[in-house]
Amino acid sequence: METFDSTKKSLFELLKDVHTGKIQLPDFQRGWIWDDSRIKGILASVAKSFPIGAVMLLETGNENVRFRTKPVEGVKLDGDIKPDLLILDGQQRITSLYQTIISNEVVTTRNEKNYEIKRWYYIDMKKAMDDSYDLEEAIISVNENKQITEDFGRRIVLDLSRKEYEFENFMYPTSMIDNYSAWRREFYAYWKYDSEICRFWDDFENKIINNFNRYMVPVIIMKKENPKEAVCQVFEKVNTGGVSLNVFELLTATFAADEFDLKSDWQDIKEIFNKYKLLSKVSNTDVLQAITLLASYNKRLEKIKQGETGEKLPAISCKRKDMLDLSLEEYKKYRDPIVNGFIKAAKILFENNIFSARDLPYPAQLIPMSAILAVIGDRIDNISHKKKLMQWYWCGVFGELYGSANETRYALDLPQVVAWIINNGPSPKTVYDANFSPSRLHTLRTRNSAAYKGIYALLMNDGTRDWLSATKIDLSTYFSESIDIHHIFPVAWCEKNGIKKEDYNCIINKTPLSSRTNRIVSGDAPSKYLKRIQKHAGVSDEEFLDILKSHVLSPEYLYTDDFERFFNNRKEKILQRIETAMNKLILRETFPVEEGVYIYEEDSEED
Repeated sequence: METFDSTKKSLFELLKDVHTGKIQLPDFQRGWIWDDSRIKGILASVAKSFPIGAVMLLETGNENVRFRTKPVEGVKLDGDIKPDLLILDGQQRITSLYQTIISNEVVTTRNEKNYEIKRWYYIDMKKAMDDSYDLEEAIISVNENKQITEDFGRRIVLDLSRKEYEFENFMYPTSMIDNYSAWRREFYAYWKYDSEICRFWDDFENKIINNFNRYMVPVIIMKKENPKEAVCQVFEKVNTGGVSLNVFELLTATFAADEFDLKSDWQDIKEIFNKYKLLSKVSNTDVLQAITLLASYNKRLEKIKQGETGEKLPAISCKRKDMLDLSLEEYKKYRDPIVNGFIKAAKILFENNIFSARDLPYPAQLIPMSAILAVIGDRIDNISHKKKLMQWYWCGVFGELYGSANETRYALDLPQVVAWIINNGPSPKTVYDANFSPSRLHTLRTRNSAAYKGIYALLMNDGTRDWLSATKIDLSTYFSESIDIHHIFPVAWCEKNGIKKEDYNCIINKTPLSSRTNRIVSGDAPSKYLKRIQKHAGVSDEEFLDILKSHVLSPEYLYTDDFERFFNNRKEKILQRIETAMNKLILRETFPVEEGVYIYEEDSEED
């Protein structure tokens, strides 16, 4: 079956269909944004019979692809007119031509400095007929008073505020192209039917006006049988000049057809999420994906209860197509459980020393986590249940499993993790797949890596205290003390003592410290700066050693400035904590060989 037709339509036929509301816009289309120079450019292109590109339209009438619609900007419809076609590609071109040719109203646009301005458009008839000028030079715009001024408006250079001024200056308004005979009669009369003027008009009409009237636009019409997914994909491919359409915007238009304002509802959710620093970067698409995941999971459970088995069972999925098929009823039903699931996930991660969106290893992992928590509910407060959930979470982080192709993993996570936690089912695939190589620690140098952020959180599990203030690093001190991750053996000391950059700049030589503490560290040897810090802290030798040990390290190697022993000792301690988090053995002797050569991340900006 053909999914589209390709044809040509007269420009004026298209513009008149826009004027009557036969052609409109889907509500997800952005506003009209073309500036003054681009408007003049497209008018010149049509005047020269140059191609302006194809227009893509979508047939209406498919009950499964219903959008709220809106007229093209500038169109004034009498009542609620149902369109036959919607513009998918060509909005800017069609709107520019409609406003300058058909609407007969001043055009609100922008100048080169991005200031909003109001303009009327004219064709300088003499320049248009003079081959020494490019036709684009003959397209001019004047202000809303139909004047061009200089000296901050004090001197009028060109005045077209009255029709006789248009005739006198040979300035033809583009808004009269469709009704040129009326303007021509008055033009003839103004020049007292001078034969030379009449011949000039005939040449102008033949060269310019007829080009507009005969102009044909290539048109691709997508048939109404196309699914929403195809409409969304096509829109993204053709709108290279703007921001890509996402699922949220398309569903906004779909739900609007049933009088539901998805954008407003998202703002309500966003206000709730803004109370939790960890959820500040959650997107509307993340929430929709989680809702779709939960909806498909429950749909499958319902079919199982009805006795269906095997291939007849609907798949658990939250891919693009599934999100586009999400019904308003499903959205309303699962919206609150998912929102609460995100909040519960944030609270649990707070408990595990992940305090902000910046420190979240995989933002994408919140999607299945919120759905899992929506299903489990308050049962997650059971200690063993929460322990399993965090094992799954850390396996995803340290196995680095959420970097790509996440939708397939989400679909496995939800049923498998729920069954594992609630019914003691088999280990989820994410837990089974996760492996961590000891050599990976040497390559973790910046926050660009999920595993780096994960280790950062684990390093605070032992009641980590800041060296200078001796206060425990928790949610309150994390922000008030400006806690960040800093070098233990300072960069300057390491470079002076020939330590390899890949060693001194990796996670093994870094720990959470306040910015104040880091300033006192400076670039000195540990044996030197530790005495200085202890003096500032005002604590006993024993207490200071305990503070140092809370950073998963052995102080004796710092006091002897023994980088190599410090490095190997701390590497082992970190590996042990990763093992505990994943509840999986990390092989020390056998090092898996990764394909290719590791490309080091950019050097850390941390001190």
